Amino acid sequence: MDNPIRTYLLPVSFGFFVFFTPMALPAEPLPGSDQTLLLAPLVQEAIDRNPEIAATREQVQVLNARVPQVRTLDDPEVKIQLWNTPESLNVTKTDSTIYGIAQRFPVPGLLSQQEEMAVREAQQAEQRLAAKVQEIIASVTVAYYELFYAHTALDIHHEQVNLLRQFFQIANAKFKVGKGTQVDVLRAQVELSKLFMHLPILEQRRETARAHLNTLLDRAPLASLGTPEAPKADPVTFSLDRLQEDALRIRPELQEAGWAVAQFQSATKLAKLRYFPQLRVELQRWQNFQADDGFGGNVTLNIPFSFWTKPKYDAGVREAAAHVAAAQARKKTLENLTRFQIKDLVSQIQATQQVLALFTTTVLPQAKHTLKAAHAGYRTDRTDFLDLIDAERALISYQLEYFRALVDREHQIAQLQRVVGKEL
Repeated sequence: MDNPIRTYLLPVSFGFFVFFTPMALPAEPLPGSDQTLLLAPLVQEAIDRNPEIAATREQVQVLNARVPQVRTLDDPEVKIQLWNTPESLNVTKTDSTIYGIAQRFPVPGLLSQQEEMAVREAQQAEQRLAAKVQEIIASVTVAYYELFYAHTALDIHHEQVNLLRQFFQIANAKFKVGKGTQVDVLRAQVELSKLFMHLPILEQRRETARAHLNTLLDRAPLASLGTPEAPKADPVTFSLDRLQEDALRIRPELQEAGWAVAQFQSATKLAKLRYFPQLRVELQRWQNFQADDGFGGNVTLNIPFSFWTKPKYDAGVREAAAHVAAAQARKKTLENLTRFQIKDLVSQIQATQQVLALFTTTVLPQAKHTLKAAHAGYRTDRTDFLDLIDAERALISYQLEYFRALVDREHQIAQLQRVVGKEL
């Protein structure tokens, strides 16, 4: 649909000037946009349906299924031996037929250590799942408030269009009666044109925010969404020491790092058990041609401590010990990083809340008062039109900055919850 055109005939001493000002059209409403979009149901939907969470959850099942595989003995062996088979290959005339069954028995404690390693690896996967859930919750929260900001920016844009229409009408009316200038009318027209140029960008940002949120929910990118709720402007307070204590205790990434240390400690014990020989026991039944049958058996031990094989097991112990040291260093690094991230995010939240307080108590009221005074002054010829435009620009800018700060605070809180590992 084409934009409607409003035409103004402005009389001057030598003729008429015709100004064409396209009217601002509201952004095309989205299906379902009149409904309120709540954050909590979206978070639960993302937990249930997000593909990344689903993939990580399946990985937990994979590693849990590995536990019973490593705690059982090797498969038994069954064999048949034919001794002194005649040239005719008549097996009924074989001098001796030996039937045997064998089983390998590892050194006591080896299977339990393998099981413990597999359990620790599965526990790490469970913590990765918990961390992925916290990551997706934070991502959904950020996308939700970005969608709110996109809607808010469009609302402010339309308010600005309506305000500039009033300015244009005032400037045009004053020019008709000889109290204003043609430049004021042109300036109002240019400001409106600039707003029309900016509208597609705002709509594109709204569409991008909507598609991002739908993607996290495993919906079609163009699926309809309602209008998000505005975040509460009330300040929030956090105890830095309590947050750090909770994070070091429950943050999934730290829990995963702790289980990694335990896994490699079990690997070290397992590597040391490799020094001990493994037992192989075989029971046999002998069937002899034209002779008495009998039973037999044999016991086999490997020799891992022989001088030409022992260096291999020594290297395995050193490798496992190095893994333990590396895992402990990674855990310590993550603990330090967690403390820093919490301190940084709490400081950011406090600074943002100070900015929000200044906006609500000082900046926005003053900007509104300034615009109101400039509006009244221009009507009574006490204020220049450029001052009116500047006041209008300042108010719009401050409003956008205020909502940007409000949304940024919600982003910061979402990231803080992710670092701590729980809802605050």
